[in-house]
Amino acid sequence: MISMTLADIAATMSGTLVLGSSGATAETAVTGLTDTDSRLITPGDIFVAKPGEFTDGHLFVPAAVENGAAVVIVDHEVDIAAPQIVVPDTVVAMGALATEVVARVRAAGQLTVVGITGSNGKTTTKNLVATMCEQVGLTVFPRDSFNNEVGAPITMLKITEDTRYLVLELGASGKGHISRLTGMVQPDIAVVLMVGLAHAGEFGGVDVTVESKRELVESLGSEGVTILNIDDPRVMSMESAAPGKVITFGHNPSADVRVSDIVSSISGTEFELHTPVGHAHVSFKVLGEHHAMNAAAAAAVALELGFDLDLIVSSLQSVTRAEHWRMELMGGNGVTVINDAYNASPDSMAAALKTLRQVAGPENRTIAVLGEMAELGEYAGEEQDNLALLIVRLGIDQLVVVGDGARRLHISAINEGSWDGESKFYSTPDEAYDYLSSLITAGDIVLVKSSNSAKLRFLGDRLGEAYA
Repeated sequence: MISMTLADIAATMSGTLVLGSSGATAETAVTGLTDTDSRLITPGDIFVAKPGEFTDGHLFVPAAVENGAAVVIVDHEVDIAAPQIVVPDTVVAMGALATEVVARVRAAGQLTVVGITGSNGKTTTKNLVATMCEQVGLTVFPRDSFNNEVGAPITMLKITEDTRYLVLELGASGKGHISRLTGMVQPDIAVVLMVGLAHAGEFGGVDVTVESKRELVESLGSEGVTILNIDDPRVMSMESAAPGKVITFGHNPSADVRVSDIVSSISGTEFELHTPVGHAHVSFKVLGEHHAMNAAAAAAVALELGFDLDLIVSSLQSVTRAEHWRMELMGGNGVTVINDAYNASPDSMAAALKTLRQVAGPENRTIAVLGEMAELGEYAGEEQDNLALLIVRLGIDQLVVVGDGARRLHISAINEGSWDGESKFYSTPDEAYDYLSSLITAGDIVLVKSSNSAKLRFLGDRLGEAYA
């Protein structure tokens, strides 16, 4: 973070500074990072005591201080020697600090902010854009999927006066969420990848999802650039909200940045990248043809930033995985495990299953280990039925459904295919592991896919390690 005094931080948060007995003064400078996890605090950092659903960050203030926190942000005074700033709402206070820090760095004149949203693909695209930006200047971007009212400010507060690019992944589960985040930074470039059923239950329907994602486009100033998926009509409906230049990407021949001739294999994804400055063949090590679209979006951002085509292609080809637990290749000894169990929606489930089928040769058995697609609300049952039909039509050899929330998928698959043992159901990952351990043999390709809450990513790790 940029250097700010304790008094300055308190004023920015409209909080009350309590110095304690540590010897710090109101003019003591703070330059450390900010976090809500006391375990990640290092000397000089800021700890934000965030009330949570299952616990309260205030319980971990002593641990944060022991780890060297320069100041803690609390909603009531606590008994510690270290400085503390008392505010009505610690998350709101953190957002206020992020807003001020970004404004100060922007005043230096070299910071460019890229905001990325969409129902799927945000994390992959964010990582691809950041990989390109890092070749040109100091770049700050989120770890994992830090994209909400807590994660986004934590990322923003990492910037310094030397930061050239801030690449943000912006998530939402309702109207106004993205607007709140963009109000802290006002992005220069807005990317909308796709609109699907991910989180539709929380949003209250796809139409509300569109409105929420449009908030990113609406946040731009007149000089801002909007980058839209030309293949998604819902995304293209946002073109009318763009206050400035619009760039498109996709498969459509009229897209400004286009991908074609996509070939998926277990080694990655090959495709042709067409741009206004030329075209190139890309050997992309990230598994799944759907990631070619994310690469196209990232390329569109890079071109707008003035990067040349050689840098774009070399950056894409240097990326070996989308992210931990996202189409991550694991295993060995003849067994391939594709661990894609960090998030799941109907669209990403379908894409992963199609990839499983595409990369398998005649000698490979395909095994899909699937868990719940969370946050679908009233759409959950119908989407499990649709997924079961897709699995049968793709000819996936073995389906293993894990968790009570996905039981309907198992039943629907049986109904769709009249199978005799091709679909198995287990309530827990441990039960599924035991079965899979007796099933898997050399030549098998195993896809593990679920929403984060189903925790199948750990089952994927376990399988990957077992056959490594």
